Amino acid sequence: MNALALDIAVTRGGVIESRHLVHGVVVAPDGRVVASVRDADIVTMWRSCAKPFQVMPLLEGGGFDGLPWGERELALACASHGGEPEHVDLAEAMLEALGLEEGDLACGPHEPLSARGMRIVHETKERVTRLHNNCSGKHAAMLAAARMHGVPTQGYERPAHAVQQACARAVSIWTGVPVDEFVMGTDGCGVPVFGLSLTRMALSFARLVDAVRRGHEVPSRIMAAIQAHPMLLGGTDRFDTVLLEETGGRIFAKVGAEGVHTVALLDHGLGLAVKVEDGATRAQYPAVLRALQQLGALPATLPPRLAEFLVRPVRNTRGEAVGDVAPLA
Repeated sequence: MNALALDIAVTRGGVIESRHLVHGVVVAPDGRVVASVRDADIVTMWRSCAKPFQVMPLLEGGGFDGLPWGERELALACASHGGEPEHVDLAEAMLEALGLEEGDLACGPHEPLSARGMRIVHETKERVTRLHNNCSGKHAAMLAAARMHGVPTQGYERPAHAVQQACARAVSIWTGVPVDEFVMGTDGCGVPVFGLSLTRMALSFARLVDAVRRGHEVPSRIMAAIQAHPMLLGGTDRFDTVLLEETGGRIFAKVGAEGVHTVALLDHGLGLAVKVEDGATRAQYPAVLRALQQLGALPATLPPRLAEFLVRPVRNTRGEAVGDVAPLA
């Protein structure tokens, strides 16, 4: 087993001001741990990384194909999008196909996560709605799943609802963790969230890669939709989108809040999971990139768009670069 080095340092004037400690693990589809650092079995909330599995019951049950939805809608259902017009309009169209509207979403409104989305909102003075929520596509798909199950859409976000029970079973299958052993919480968007070890998170993405390689229908459809529409997965300036675009769809990363990221390496047949111990987003992206470099999945010299995520300047109130956020090793 190889050792990773993923810690991130924040420097100013050549002095390290802060350190972000990072846990990480790389797993093969058979469960073999290929590489790790710190506590590979640390349990944390999976957050939005679970989205590709939460949409699977809708596909497997035929509910997705009973709607006028296609690859774009499927990509948005897996997305943590940036609240740009392309995301908002598509989420609204998904609801309209169900005969529903923004108010039927259980997620709350929040400002766009992408710089472009925020700029557009400010310039147009557009009201921020639940459609801007980065999880609105996932929630639209969950409402569709309620219709598929023939149960009320109201309360679809509650743990006992048929939609969330089906999502939990899907996560259980792919992570190998029995449903009754999940550590459960409530995600930022209001639906149940699963507490898992990093090893189990990485295993699920390794199994996803393996299933795609074997041509299994549902995983292959999900991956094809994400690869075909990287901008819908995150947004113009979002890490997951840039990584997908710069690798030609060969590395699929899914961001989660509080420093959690899960990554599928399609060419290597591996799954990667990282957790920044203090949850800092500024350490999350360079840690993922450094892990991919150490695995040989990315070159030592990164394309410019990715290099911007590896080393980011620390700026003062005058906009001057006075330090940086970068990997320690």
